[in-house]
Amino acid sequence: MMEKILIGWQKQPNRLNIQGEIEQAIHTITKEEVDLTASGRTDAGVHALRTSCKF
Repeated sequence: MMEKILIGWQKQPNRLNIQGEIEQAIHTITKEEVDLTASGRTDAGVHALRTSCKF
């Protein structure tokens, strides 16, 4: 199995990212389209532990 490499939090065209993966997981469970809003942002090299979001 290939490892997924996530490129940041925000959705980016044609790139794996945390926001897109979470939105897809919620869609799989609820069949609803969602748009996450994060409580903050991270820059390259900064962790996102305990980042909260709403949808």
